[in-house]
Formats: sequence, C-alpha cells, structure tokens
Amino acid sequence: METKVKSPVMLYTEQTPNPESLKFVTNRMLYQGTADFKTSEMAEEWSPMASFLFEQPYVKGVYISNNFVTISKELNYEWSDLMHKSKELIKQYIEDGKPVIKDGFAEAMAEIEKERGASYQYSEDDAVLVKKIIELIDTYVKPAVEMDGGNIEFKSYDKGVVTVIMQGACSGCPSSTVTLKAGIEGMLKRMCPEVTSVVSEMG
Repeated sequence: METKVKSPVMLYTEQTPNPESLKFVTNRMLYQGTADFKTSEMAEEWSPMASFLFEQPYVKGVYISNNFVTISKELNYEWSDLMHKSKELIKQYIEDGKPVIKDGFAEAMAEIEKERGASYQYSEDDAVLVKKIIELIDTYVKPAVEMDGGNIEFKSYDKGVVTVIMQGACSGCPSSTVTLKAGIEGMLKRMCPEVTSVVSEMG
C-alpha cells in the first residue's frame, strides 16, 4: 500500500492594520470564500476549526478565507505571548486534516444575506447604481482589504448613503475608518456622483 507523502504545512504570520488582529497565512486552501465568526456559538454551528480556536480564552473572533485565518484577540492579551501558540494550534489542526467549515455554510449565509437584502427595495435607477457600486467594491476594494486579513461587503444604499459591512481584521480596526472615508468613499463619489457618503457596520 502506497502512503502519500503530504507536503509540510507552512504557516507564517502577517500584521494587519488592526493591532488586535493577526493574519496566519498557510500554503493550504482552507475555504474558498469568506467565513467570519464573531461568536463561539456561530463557530460551533458552522466551523470545527473556528470552534477549536475559540477554546482559547484570548480568541475574540475568527475569520477564515482562502488560505488564511485571521484571529482577533481580546484586549487584555499581547500577541507576543500568543503568536507562537496560535501558529502551532492552526498548523497542528491543518496537519491533522480536520474539517475547516461545514458543508452548507455558504448556502446558509447566502440565505441570511438574501433576507437582509430583500428588505431593501430599489427603484430601477437605484438598482442600476447598486449593481455598479457592488462591482466597484468587488473589483477595487475587496482585494486590498483581503490582503489586510479582512473583508468588506456591500449592505445597502439609501439616498446617497452606502452602507458596507466590515469583517475579519477590518472589523473594529482603528484605521478602517480612514480606509473607508478616504479610500472607498472617495472612489465611489468619483465613480458614482450620486453617492454622498459611505458608512460601515461591523459584520
């Protein structure tokens, strides 16, 4: 019987603009998509990996996307004490080949999103504008935010105001307001004169 030799799990950390969040990047695809866990209850329901990390007293949030995990820690802990331990936990978990996200997660989230979105009825003009705003965010903003270990989702548009949801490292990050106002708002106002401001909700 042949035993397949797996390539070793490589893991390195990247700082994020949020001092409370650290990004752990691996050479494995963990989950194609974005999965943001703010509570251990939600993690328990959908992500064995996030649930395992939530067992650590310092873990406040877990965000899993593509080949990285962003951990947000409680304020009264220091990364200098936690980085190595977190790295080992994630590495061991991946090496053991345990499940990351349960099947059906993306569908369940899409359903919630749909319900959320269904409550917004757009006029024909607004619907065209909303489509353009979403395309701009997906093309220009998302890739940059992902590099910082976070995510941004369009939530709604109402009378010139665009509401977005910040996730992962971006949620609660001091510099995300700057990114939001200077970067995203500036770009959207240029591309879509109807937009007057961009506000965020924490995902």
